[in-house]
Amino acid sequence: MRNVFLSILVIACLSFKTGNPISDDLPINRIQVIGSHNSYKQSIDPVLFKFIKEKDSVGSKKIDYSHITLSQQLDLGLLDLEIDIYADTKGGRYAHPKGLAWAPGQAPYDKDGVMNEPGFKVFHIQDIDFRSNCFTFKQCLQELRQWSDQHKDHDVIFITMNAKDERMKKPYYTIPETFTSAIFDQLDKALLENLGRERLVVPDDVRGKYKTLQSAVIHGNWPRVKQAKGKFIFVLDEVGKKRAAYIAGHPSLKNRVLFTDSEPGTPESAIHIMNNPKKDLKKIKALVKKGYIIRTRADSDTEEARDNDKSTFEAALASDAQIITTDYYQKSTHFKSDYVVSFGDGTYCRPNPLFK
Repeated sequence: MRNVFLSILVIACLSFKTGNPISDDLPINRIQVIGSHNSYKQSIDPVLFKFIKEKDSVGSKKIDYSHITLSQQLDLGLLDLEIDIYADTKGGRYAHPKGLAWAPGQAPYDKDGVMNEPGFKVFHIQDIDFRSNCFTFKQCLQELRQWSDQHKDHDVIFITMNAKDERMKKPYYTIPETFTSAIFDQLDKALLENLGRERLVVPDDVRGKYKTLQSAVIHGNWPRVKQAKGKFIFVLDEVGKKRAAYIAGHPSLKNRVLFTDSEPGTPESAIHIMNNPKKDLKKIKALVKKGYIIRTRADSDTEEARDNDKSTFEAALASDAQIITTDYYQKSTHFKSDYVVSFGDGTYCRPNPLFK
């Protein structure tokens, strides 16, 4: 019975709690949602975390958090997730995290051996923060597809993605595989194969008859809530070389699956990530008014949660950014704090107050 109730809550968004439901005719850039950051992340094993803490007591605090499963987050009503991926075209690159040897006595890891398979892997930091609720991107997508099949009329779900290939400062850490245009082609393929084109809102859908994606956005060509039901929007949260590699050969993201974090005014711009709402409050509000979808953050590195400081979240609300991410849609299980992020009535989705 509980699952039935949660399904109704997600579909109806706020209608059962506020009397201010989201209209099916509202463009999706005129809603506001709260989602999670590093949504896949499990806790670091206590034995390894003790080892890390002894080496870096300050830095260890920044990664001392975890999440329930993707499905459980969606059941709560979150409509934004974040998934980090590492390329692993041959398989096995991350199958044996060095952290397991640095601190003996940890719980078993990857008992089914899926980390040996070729394909994108999902975790936070190589060798030290590697436990995930879904080891592979394929597993994540299959979980999302199953949840979507069980909640066919769900509101659009945003998913931001980091394509991680940065090296750690110390030479003994595993060196990630570099993302190239060809590897990004494989990423698009994985999304299409595991979710299906019918479950995706892609740049071509928004661009429509307009010459550029940016022009379509400025003219309000986002789909309506009812048109995006049962679908996902993926966003590549990368700039510089990685963003350029994804766009290469695909002006205005033609035939690409993900949107990119592109600077407003460029042909590919539609969704922009601005993680400092205190600094950029006015800029965010101005871009939202123009038609862009903006993602910002309510907290980071566990700092706000430890201090029970909601000032960044309040700035995010004041900015009218459509997507606000947090590690604390529920109270922390890692330290004592009353910090928790939701809209005033305990929900995670509402019409954007900027457009009332």
